[in-house]
Amino acid sequence: MAGRISYSYQRSLIERQQESEDKMLKEFEAGNYTIDNPMVVVNPYLIVPLSAVVLFMTDTETAVTVTVRGKERYGDIRHTFPKAQKHILPVLGLYAGYENKVEIELYRGKKKTITIQTEELDKDVPVCISMKTSPGYLRDQMIFISPALNQLATAYDYRGDIRWHINVPTVFDIKRLRNGNLLMSTERLIEMPYYMSGLYEMSMTGKIYREYSLPGGTHHDDFEMPDGSLLVLTEDLRSDTVEDMCVLIDRESGEILKTWDFKDVLTPGEGRSGSATSKDWFHNNAVWYDEKTNSLTFSGRHVDAMINLDFDTGKLNWIIGDPTGWPEEKLPYFFKPVNEPFEWQYEQHACVVTPDGDVMCFDNGHYRSKIKEHYLKNKDNYSRGVRYHINTDEMTIEQVWQYGKERGADFFSQYISNVEYYGEGHYMVHSGGIQYYKGEAYEGFAANMQGDPDISTRSVTLEVLNDEVVLELVVEGNYYRGEKLSLYHDMCNLKTGPAKRLGHMGVTKEFDTIIEMDSCYQVLPDRYAASIKEEDDRFTFKATFEKGQLVMLTLEKGEEKHGYYISTSANQLTALCCGTFVSKDDRDVTLSVNKAGLRGLYAIKVIVDDEKYETGITVDCGRP
Repeated sequence: MAGRISYSYQRSLIERQQESEDKMLKEFEAGNYTIDNPMVVVNPYLIVPLSAVVLFMTDTETAVTVTVRGKERYGDIRHTFPKAQKHILPVLGLYAGYENKVEIELYRGKKKTITIQTEELDKDVPVCISMKTSPGYLRDQMIFISPALNQLATAYDYRGDIRWHINVPTVFDIKRLRNGNLLMSTERLIEMPYYMSGLYEMSMTGKIYREYSLPGGTHHDDFEMPDGSLLVLTEDLRSDTVEDMCVLIDRESGEILKTWDFKDVLTPGEGRSGSATSKDWFHNNAVWYDEKTNSLTFSGRHVDAMINLDFDTGKLNWIIGDPTGWPEEKLPYFFKPVNEPFEWQYEQHACVVTPDGDVMCFDNGHYRSKIKEHYLKNKDNYSRGVRYHINTDEMTIEQVWQYGKERGADFFSQYISNVEYYGEGHYMVHSGGIQYYKGEAYEGFAANMQGDPDISTRSVTLEVLNDEVVLELVVEGNYYRGEKLSLYHDMCNLKTGPAKRLGHMGVTKEFDTIIEMDSCYQVLPDRYAASIKEEDDRFTFKATFEKGQLVMLTLEKGEEKHGYYISTSANQLTALCCGTFVSKDDRDVTLSVNKAGLRGLYAIKVIVDDEKYETGITVDCGRP
């Protein structure tokens, strides 16, 4: 019976990494590795192919400098590690498909040059169209972009050469924590289209130190607080709305310390943007904590507004956005423009609060009005980075800077994108969602038409210094955000040892009523192309059904039954900030069921229309 249904068991990435690290360290301890004969392991943590680890011993404690030689001298990547006798050194910034020359130099001592051969790039690594900047501008920094379609997170140097990428779909933003590690989403999808199980804290080599799981999963953005705790955008997957919650999680335990539900301060349906739905009424895509005012700023794409809440009380402080269409009781929270030129932002992304309290965002400008009759077509529209100065005493607002309007539709992104503040007059503007259909700005989402030869996509990441463009990277594809980061960090010596899995997955929402039906004692037919992938904390069912079919998955253990409804209705998404997991066949369905709340062995069965089918597969949810 089980032969009809494809079944696999997937060990966690953390478990597989630990196995690889243990093998590496065991070999190192058993050998006699010196600077003359170092041990070299390429991609020891399985997910960053352009990284390696060099291991050797020295007679005394000494500092070591590692230099990856560039294709020209400006491309050298150099880092000095602190004194030690046992050296386990990450090597970062390798070129793909290349015999990399790596120089290892002891402080005031011996120097050794080794060769590290790397494999060719994965087909999903994005193609650089152009990079325009001076060789000395980026120094040892890279431009990182994170995916919105099928491509992978990647980093480019000043020439546009790829010097880092990850080979699993960790989506949304890439944040550098104060300890030098990266904070990224997991690759584990818990619900379509892009709700992920949680976050990884990892090194640039891809070694995961902590995995945080959340009952509502994660999406879009996160923020490291001054005390190290983490703000994470989430939702209640058991409710009827999405993308309208934020939680504060403890860095050491992963437990939720505080929750903000935007329905407590706004009423769903008020201030609707052109893309809003009753389910995705707010569509929060950014979070920012401002220590000076002890407040949180969120970006609600589907209300065309950034809102600010008091951190402690959760009360609404102010709203930045076009007040048209909002109820009268909310109008006192809006600012009044006091300068020209001035324009409101629409369906914005990535709010930032500057040190002096100004507020920046990427103004996508989608529709560029709250009045349907005034909506602009994408081909007639523009996107921009914008900075506003606000006076919260007088409730006034001034537009003090913008970039992008002058570039028109060629810089237009109806979704995703971000801005970064580096200092006065120094900003990044990342227009990551440029889409064309037959050469004209596309009105839909490219994720829904991947593979169509008439669809083309671009991402433009630029930096502006004193109103001059000093860097411009153009890449094929759409990318959620851009970040400028160095590969190395002052505290980036490789730390080995087991990773921690923190927090927990929530109980998966069940259908209110179990459909009582006897099994037909036949295996789910091959035409549904069903598969089940089990993990230690959940399992995922995938299959293909026709639109409108009634489908329910059931877990059965004696008289105990659990039912999970699987929607086969057409789902018209009005926001698709990450299309990485969207299938080309709109009949494909995916259901992930967490083992939380379940105990024992359960048989998996599937109801399709008026038949209940067997799968021949049981899942183990722990001791009863």
